[in-house]
Amino acid sequence: MSEVIEYKSWVCLICGWVYNEQDGLPNEGIAPGTRFADIPADWRCPECDVGKEDFVVVEF
Repeated sequence: MSEVIEYKSWVCLICGWVYNEQDGLPNEGIAPGTRFADIPADWRCPECDVGKEDFVVVEF
């Protein structure tokens, strides 16, 4: 039985833009499967330019 990898989604509290770990951001050099914690600390929201500290994990 293979291990199921659970990816998370992170939402910007300012503008509502969502980063999905499974999809990544290939246009910004962030490969699919990249965990939010592994994105560089100086990364900014592509929609409103706030930092990672303004994102929270989406809980379903």
